[in-house]
Amino acid sequence: MHKRLPAFHRYSIKDLERLSNIKAHTLRIWEQRYGMLTPQRTDTNIRYYTDAELRYVLNVSLLNQNGYKISKIASLTPEAIEREVKRITNLKSDHESQISALVIAMIDLNEFDFNKIFNDSVMRLGFEETVIQIIFPFLEKIGNLWITGSIRPLHEHFISNLIRQKLIVNIDAHPKQVKPNAKRFLLFTPENEIHELALLFNYYLLKSRNQDVIYIGLNIPIYDLVSVFNYQKPDYLISCFTVHPKGEVLKNYVNTLSKNFKESQIILSGYQIRHYKGSLPSNVVRLTDVKSFIDIISKI
Repeated sequence: MHKRLPAFHRYSIKDLERLSNIKAHTLRIWEQRYGMLTPQRTDTNIRYYTDAELRYVLNVSLLNQNGYKISKIASLTPEAIEREVKRITNLKSDHESQISALVIAMIDLNEFDFNKIFNDSVMRLGFEETVIQIIFPFLEKIGNLWITGSIRPLHEHFISNLIRQKLIVNIDAHPKQVKPNAKRFLLFTPENEIHELALLFNYYLLKSRNQDVIYIGLNIPIYDLVSVFNYQKPDYLISCFTVHPKGEVLKNYVNTLSKNFKESQIILSGYQIRHYKGSLPSNVVRLTDVKSFIDIISKI
């Protein structure tokens, strides 16, 4: 078994399954047959895994996806596994391998590896497609674990800050050149919502297409939003609800937006709005993915 690293956090076998795409049943077989994992136990005898086991499973998953038999992987030293993973991620350009490598970089807090994976992808796909095909699926993969607390805030903050830097650099690379008859878009998040990566990418998409964009940022109270709206008169309001609002608060908030901004189209995205079961007012559009937003703005 591989050398243990400091245990930053505890993961259930279901967490390992979600991140590695290896079924929990298969992981248990590997434990029993090859001794590939050694779970620890809480004082109440509940099994858990540390960052070391998570990292190991991610590496094993990546090798397995690329044709290595489990019996062969089990015979390799941790150093040999690391070398093979590095070699594969340098050679392979498929999205799943790159996403798996990003998860490992996040767990390791490895900025160098993140930048290499990101920059190599931009060279192949371009910035926009890298975000759509690599970064967003990566965020989706780990998003549920953030919401349930299975990944520590330090991992979220580390990777979010790196992605945010990339987005801001590329937003700034486009000088504001508003095309004739451009529509005006007001971008914000509501109070208590501090996740902005999807909103920043919307900002990039609009600015790169020469639309008139006003980005007022995070955690905006409704009275401030009304004040800005009355002054700027945007055609569209864009927001993303990743953590807040939710439940009955979300329903009331959406209705408040609809009533206060009847003259504008309101476009909402994010985990909370995607999973909202209620009906939406006629001037509110729910986005299921970033491609839907691109479709909307391509027709404007």
